[in-house]
Amino acid sequence: MTLSPFDQMKTASVIGGINAAIKNSPPAMSQYITVGSSPFTGFFYALEGSTQPLLSHVALAVASKLTSALFSAASGWLGWKSKHEEETVQKQKPKMEPATPLAVRFGLPDSRRHGESICLSPCNTLAAVTDDFGRVILLDVARGIAIRMWKGYRDAQIGWIQIVEDLHERVPEKGDLSPFGNTQGPSRVAQFLVIYAPRRGILEVWSTQQGPRVGAFNVGKHCRLLYPGYKIMGLNNVTSQSWQPQTYQICLVDPVSASVKTVNVPFHLALSDKKSERAKDLHLVKKLAALLKTKSPGLDSFEMEIKELILDIKYPATKRQALESILASERLSFSCIRNVTQTLMDTLKNQELESVDEGLLQLCANKLKLLHLYESVNQLNSLEFHSDTPFSDNDLAVLLRLDDKELMKLQALLEKYKQENTKTTVRFSEDTDGVLPVKTFLEYLEYEKDVLSIKKISEEEYVALGSFFFWKCLHGESSTEDMCHTLESAGLSPQQLLSLLLSVWLSKEKDILDKPQSVCCLHTMLSLLSKMKVAMDETWDSQSVSPWWQQMRMACIQSENNGAALLSAHVGHSVAAQMSSSATEKKFSQTVLGADAEALTDSWEALSLDTEYWKLLLKQLEDCLILQTLLHSKASPPTAKGSSPQTEPLPRLSVKKLLEGGKGGVADSVAKWIFKQDLNPELLRCANQERDAENPDEPKEGIARSFLEVPEVQIDLGAIPDLLRLAYGQFPCSLELDVLHAHCCWEYVVQWNKDPEEARFLVRSVEHLKHILNAHIQNGISLMMWNTFLVKRFSAATYLMDKVGKSPKDRLCRRDVGMSDTALTSFLGSCLDLLQTSLEADISRDEMQVPVLDTEDAWLSVEGPISIVELALEQKPIHYPLVEHHSVLCSILYAAMRFSLKSVKPLALFDSKGKNAFFKDLTSIQLLPSGEMDPNFISIRQQFLLKVVSAAVQAQHSVTKDKDPSEVAVTTHQRDHNWPALAVDLAHHLQVGEDVIRRHYVGELYNYGADLLGEEAILQVHDKEVLASQLLVLTGQRLAHALFHTQTREGMELLARLPPTLCTWLKAMNPQDLQNTDVPIAATARLVHKVMELLPERHGQYSLALHLIEAVEAMATL
Repeated sequence: MTLSPFDQMKTASVIGGINAAIKNSPPAMSQYITVGSSPFTGFFYALEGSTQPLLSHVALAVASKLTSALFSAASGWLGWKSKHEEETVQKQKPKMEPATPLAVRFGLPDSRRHGESICLSPCNTLAAVTDDFGRVILLDVARGIAIRMWKGYRDAQIGWIQIVEDLHERVPEKGDLSPFGNTQGPSRVAQFLVIYAPRRGILEVWSTQQGPRVGAFNVGKHCRLLYPGYKIMGLNNVTSQSWQPQTYQICLVDPVSASVKTVNVPFHLALSDKKSERAKDLHLVKKLAALLKTKSPGLDSFEMEIKELILDIKYPATKRQALESILASERLSFSCIRNVTQTLMDTLKNQELESVDEGLLQLCANKLKLLHLYESVNQLNSLEFHSDTPFSDNDLAVLLRLDDKELMKLQALLEKYKQENTKTTVRFSEDTDGVLPVKTFLEYLEYEKDVLSIKKISEEEYVALGSFFFWKCLHGESSTEDMCHTLESAGLSPQQLLSLLLSVWLSKEKDILDKPQSVCCLHTMLSLLSKMKVAMDETWDSQSVSPWWQQMRMACIQSENNGAALLSAHVGHSVAAQMSSSATEKKFSQTVLGADAEALTDSWEALSLDTEYWKLLLKQLEDCLILQTLLHSKASPPTAKGSSPQTEPLPRLSVKKLLEGGKGGVADSVAKWIFKQDLNPELLRCANQERDAENPDEPKEGIARSFLEVPEVQIDLGAIPDLLRLAYGQFPCSLELDVLHAHCCWEYVVQWNKDPEEARFLVRSVEHLKHILNAHIQNGISLMMWNTFLVKRFSAATYLMDKVGKSPKDRLCRRDVGMSDTALTSFLGSCLDLLQTSLEADISRDEMQVPVLDTEDAWLSVEGPISIVELALEQKPIHYPLVEHHSVLCSILYAAMRFSLKSVKPLALFDSKGKNAFFKDLTSIQLLPSGEMDPNFISIRQQFLLKVVSAAVQAQHSVTKDKDPSEVAVTTHQRDHNWPALAVDLAHHLQVGEDVIRRHYVGELYNYGADLLGEEAILQVHDKEVLASQLLVLTGQRLAHALFHTQTREGMELLARLPPTLCTWLKAMNPQDLQNTDVPIAATARLVHKVMELLPERHGQYSLALHLIEAVEAMATL
């Protein structure tokens, strides 16, 4: 502690006498306390900066340093300085300050006593010392005196605990004016001395300085008490004030049980005897808590014990705490809680007014009111009440003010909703609706200033409270009138009751839809609530909306249980119309004749305004119900090939969500459902076309045929076609076919981007893109897909393929592009389809008008994010030549991956202008290649195209040799391009002779023995003379194989009869170039005749062809 001026002068006088000088501020010092013998306890003080070194000591130190320096220098000059001495110089010890001797200032002299240990308190004011006499002595550190001694503690271990007062537990005293007499004053600090006597195996806690023992524990004889009973060395009386220990205060280690125990002491144990009643009260609270947990509540003495305990408590705050623990107990019966609360309140009323705590008295009164309400509701729910009134559909129609046709439509919609929305839920036997424990009831409600209100509780708890009040009434098992009267007299406002009623109705949808009679009960209850005094304000402006009905409409708008919401809206509409009609009649009867017209006009205006809102809500709920029914419908079996897409379950819809989802919210929800079901795009078109068909059976068959590309599986559409047509009818604008396809296209590509290995998602996305009829939407969607998802991977695939010079392996594809080689092939095919679709859309743009995106009348107030279609229409038109340029590159990449071509560098087929134009914005104008191309480029391009044609024909015609017929069917079923036609189209763009490609295609077809296809392909060739020369060589190869490789006797005789010129020519042919040698001789004869037709008579090989005809005819006769 910092010395006071008096202590400073006293200390100076003791040390320096009457002539001692005193500084203005106390010096910083460190205090040391020692225990031992002579003295038993010593007090030492080290003043910082006060000890000056003697002059002789300074001179001696300087002389020593000079001598050492001169001696070292002389050794170096004379050259006999040893290596050992050099190392010694380098390894000089670090400097250490010389020790300052401290003289004991004072102490506790006791020649016979020997101190063994000392332990300092956390706040540095007290210290405890143990000695060899088995004593524990408490020291006052500041005054240096012993203030207390404990006997009989041999080998004791000691420690301290410091406790800070919690202001929330402080009990204010009326007459106490000190800063500690109220809850706003500073916190007090109490110190407790902990003594462990190992010989007795006991741990004691004592209140200091002169306090009693507050605790004792039997802990065993082999424990160890751990406590850091000192401060860090070097701290003085100033710096020690801000130092806080970073360890636990104290703990006891028990090696027998291998446990570490801590000691916790409540602050109130440090209070004086005057306030020891607080400790007694807390002890009673603990005893009450133990009683509530352990003792069986069925005993008769149980209630009496609780009453005695709570009445014995003195302090109101502690008594309040005990009462709250009783009210929160789950084991006590209702009668026990009520009796205890009533007894406490009667006791408080019998006391003097000055000594009664008003807050506690008010708490008892409020809780008793709640308990009375709980008892009344329980009694009403337990009475056997059954309505004998029969209930029919006609009664329901009259109740809801609907005609028969409207009622049948409503029932049909709800029935479909029930069928598609059924989901299995687990219900336990103890989960009974309408039952609420008294503890829970008291937690949900509270009285504030004589007003009953509901606390802020969760939605499930809100529904539980509402079920307690209204569930029996909604089932016709309790009196609705009595319940409403009881709740109104208890002080619950009509608005709160309406909110509770709607929360129950909307959350118990399944039970309500199974019991239509509950609609009648809801109508009755809503009518009673609406007739309460403060439910509807009769003075509001007739032009405004009723807040009462607006509250109900908002609950329906926010509900995700659309079936229950639609029924409650019909009931609300009916009750509102009934009340408006009765109000109109009443007003009309009370008006004078001169004001009849004006009064009637006002009432009809108010009715019209609220009625329009009800009609709007009913239309919105009906739309939302149909949409929700569609989104819960499923097709069986799974629609996807292999497995259905694994996605998160679709969220439930509400009118609020649709209003906040933007113009594309409806289409986006349906698109997510279509993706989950993986429906064929053709299904959407068929359902739309047949929406108004007279015969509904035919469309179903047409839809079933186009539903999925799984012909071997029997598909069960269920109610999907009907629900689709119904949704189209409800949302003719939001689910317009182009809008729906656009959202489906975007949903599929988003899901593909999450998992690029699912190539079928991107294929399906492009299919939806092709089904969009409006070119403006098609252009915008394709451009957004390209820029957002495709161009980055496309450029990565291009650079990778150009780097490796061939179709890359799977590992490289995964590393650079992020997908496997198989997925990359499909990706490039989809990119090609997308670019081709974009080119077609650009051509059709000028012929079409920009579509106008309308919204249904019921959903004009929709707000939220901009839709995909609106974004698509904002896109700029593409630059056709640039897209075409990318399409050529995509075709080259796709061909290289599809046929695993070798020695292909895609970018090497383009000059610098062409390379620079790649991967730029498709709407920008780039400098593209024009004019004549370098012949070297044309040669490379031609070689590449010839490779593609050869690979395509090989893939098409060699498959029958290597695979089973079943595998052939699977292979031919896969979607593939017409590669020869695509190669001819590429030749046009790459300035390669198209006829060269066509002739090569014909030659490859004959090479593989596909003579019939070859004859068809010949018709597209322009230079037939060159083609005939090529085919003539192929004919010679076939004949050479037949004559020279078979080497039959007849063949040799025929060879001898042939002209020498023909024999020499045939021997020069190499049959090994033929891919198919098993061609019938009749097919070769047709080929020779075809060559004769193509060759002009003046051609140099015409005579050779004539000889070939004779040879083939002779071979045919063999």
